[in-house]
Amino acid sequence: QVQPVESGGGSVQAGGSLTLSCKASGRTFSANTMGWFRQAPGKEREFVAAISSTGRVTLYADSLKGRFTISRDSAKNMVYLQMNSLKSEDKGIYYCARASGSDDYDSRWSYDYWGQGTQVTVSS
Repeated sequence: QVQPVESGGGSVQAGGSLTLSCKASGRTFSANTMGWFRQAPGKEREFVAAISSTGRVTLYADSLKGRFTISRDSAKNMVYLQMNSLKSEDKGIYYCARASGSDDYDSRWSYDYWGQGTQVTVSS
């Protein structure tokens, strides 16, 4: 299996925007729900958003609804996370992962293949 590969992280001022990308090649990725998680220093990895294999169904952490948008382009094997109105508490490492089959999509334990992560820094 090939791991997902994230990109697009960086440093942004509070109120700014970033779009993260995840390259997830292979049939087993295109047929699966994909998710984004994040982890701040000293904190647990937390759910951000998930998108079904068709892209028709999305799920977001309640606290992020309205600011973050997940999407996917199956033809390009890409999953995206558009982040707007960024706050200092959004900083951390953002991970892309493949759901393993469980439908508990806001749980990290429902994902099997993880990328290495991309760093997001938000300065106030």
